[in-house]
Amino acid sequence: MKKIVINGNNELTGTVTISGAKNSTVALIPAAIMADSPVTLEGVPNIQDVHSLIDILNSMKVKTDFDGSTLVIDPTEMVSIPMPSGKINSLRASYYFMGALLTKFGEGVVGLPGGCFLGPRPIDQHLKGFRQLGAIVDNEQGAMYLRTTEDGLEGARIYLDVVSIGATINVMLASIKAKGRTIIENAAREPEIIDVATLLNNMGAKIRGAGTDTIRIDGVEELHGCRHTIIPDRIEAGTYLAIGAAAGNDVLVKNVIVEHLEGLLAKMEEMGVPMVIGEDSIRVLKPEKLKGVQIKTQPYPGFATDLQQPITPLLLMAEGESMIMDTIYPKRVKHIPELKRMGGNARVESDLILIEGPAQLTGAQVAASDLRAGACLVIAGLSAEGTTEITGVENILRGYDHIVEKLTELGADIQMIEEDE
Repeated sequence: MKKIVINGNNELTGTVTISGAKNSTVALIPAAIMADSPVTLEGVPNIQDVHSLIDILNSMKVKTDFDGSTLVIDPTEMVSIPMPSGKINSLRASYYFMGALLTKFGEGVVGLPGGCFLGPRPIDQHLKGFRQLGAIVDNEQGAMYLRTTEDGLEGARIYLDVVSIGATINVMLASIKAKGRTIIENAAREPEIIDVATLLNNMGAKIRGAGTDTIRIDGVEELHGCRHTIIPDRIEAGTYLAIGAAAGNDVLVKNVIVEHLEGLLAKMEEMGVPMVIGEDSIRVLKPEKLKGVQIKTQPYPGFATDLQQPITPLLLMAEGESMIMDTIYPKRVKHIPELKRMGGNARVESDLILIEGPAQLTGAQVAASDLRAGACLVIAGLSAEGTTEITGVENILRGYDHIVEKLTELGADIQMIEEDE
């Protein structure tokens, strides 16, 4: 069992470089199997979700070579086999294999996805899109059985009832080779969708409108290999910006796309965090005084739900009242009891997170219930007096590349230790 131990209240200084986007990567890897020759992805983060996806690819006879941050995927000898539920259960994004296998083989068997439990996250919009393209979808004993008819998939006009990143990408994957034109309406607009569409277009697809709420896809007959550089991870960037403000003195966050972070930057400015915004970097200086704010998470370009937990420790340090309303995952509140153990004055009322500050946090034994809750507790531990021990570390490693090494370079007293269970 791994745990992270942090001796807090060290002022952090220095430079941290952001890795490639997790939420892009977990869709780009399944997308790459649709090519008829090798695909090279650059800027791949070294995180557990990537290793889980590589294991799934290897089980389907896809050759992979992961060296540094470059991943080569060679699907030329790939076979379609029912996908093992063990790996699937650890990884929500495994559902992208549904759209990819439908396009590649006209069939697929995929276990239902796992990942962090953040309340209900149904895949009904994915399945609705597949069916409108002409796929036959059956749920048998916890696995989705997908196949096409003899005529194959046909382009369709698909309106997503809710704005869903996963459904937008999955329908995009399934429609790449569908006959005629597919139009996805009420599509999600996140930067990761543009990233996936860029890879697919480089492979020979014809996609227009990614990044808007209407995406048009004209079916093609074949897809080929290519090279693609993954965009920087806006959630990792936001996490280190929050670390800089909560526990830093002068922290430079490099390899960022500033416009992807506008929702967060507006709130940090409102709180009184001094920042110097460059072309592809943001420097965070030590705030003299922070003031409480109200945050409402919304689909992009609004404040990202994945950043509501990482910014919570900063709100605990601010004077006055703060409130968080997560409209995407209202049940994303498991970090609050852990922060209370550390002396934070926060509570949940009717899915609203209410915070009264400022508080000086003290180290405690806490558990990371999910990926972003883990990031939240790391930030709390860095700014707390005394020692914080965090269990549930595997949740953090699912999405943060070399987090202990990056924080150590900034001057944090942090280590990961393995214990016998």
